[in-house]
Amino acid sequence: MSKIEERIKNLGLALPEAPAPMGAYVPFTRSGKLIFISGQLPRQEGRIVFQGRVPAEISPERAKESARLAGLNAVSVLKSAVKELDQVKQIVRLTCWVASSPAFFDQPQVANGASDLMVEIFGEAGKHSRMTTGVIALPGNACFAVELVAELK
Repeated sequence: MSKIEERIKNLGLALPEAPAPMGAYVPFTRSGKLIFISGQLPRQEGRIVFQGRVPAEISPERAKESARLAGLNAVSVLKSAVKELDQVKQIVRLTCWVASSPAFFDQPQVANGASDLMVEIFGEAGKHSRMTTGVIALPGNACFAVELVAELK
């Protein structure tokens, strides 16, 4: 078991199977030492488990949990791309979307669920740049989506 996978286990987490794409795209692409992970939603067993706009239909705290789950799904796709998570040199960037009510402006706090997870899993190599945007809707009425870019060793 890799050091990163051991860390995931010690966090009390388990990597799910990499979610299948919901459309006509691939889960990841590789360009040189960069891996681009397609947008991931808060899905478990193929089902979106956190739905609605923040805060009207889902609380910011629950949305932050959804960001953590979507981030875990992104890591599972990353593992499927590289086979060994210890090959990751750096999580370079996250791009996050939060389905938001018009007067909600705390999208960065929601996205911290995914960002914090990257640091918990990858340590210093999990620190990344990020953009977070509020949107009116996401696929499947998900409350959160994340894309990930990683650099390999």
